[in-house]
Amino acid sequence: MMRKRILVLNGPNLNRLGKREVHIYGQTTLAQIEEDLIQKGKTMGCEVVCRQSNHEGNLIDWIHEVHDNFDAMILNPGAFTHYSYALRDAVASITKPCVEIHLSNIHARESFRKTSVIAPVCIGQICGFGAVGYTLALQAVLEQIKEA
Repeated sequence: MMRKRILVLNGPNLNRLGKREVHIYGQTTLAQIEEDLIQKGKTMGCEVVCRQSNHEGNLIDWIHEVHDNFDAMILNPGAFTHYSYALRDAVASITKPCVEIHLSNIHARESFRKTSVIAPVCIGQICGFGAVGYTLALQAVLEQIKEA
């Protein structure tokens, strides 16, 4: 059996984790989240590849790579969640499962954060659990693809 490959994409400003709005996002850095997820992936028998960009076009190009190079995707689109139809269409164009992830509970925050244009094209959304949400998302996508 081939080892499953999971792409984890993080959008704008997530490179500032641990420094920005720690009362909302905590003190854990993106590098720490990624390293933890890579190690958890190894124990779960999969390869986790992490990428981050503040640029919508980079994220779209990487999403397109999922179709031929990965078994599933975990996506934290950051602020693009609420208005990027381009990201939404990119996710819709791939045939692999995608879980949308957010560190904070977007439904308990400002009204503009309550709507995700990405969620309808994902198999699920995890929000409000901080960094552990990434582990939950990894478990979810692995469960979805275990028979594939």
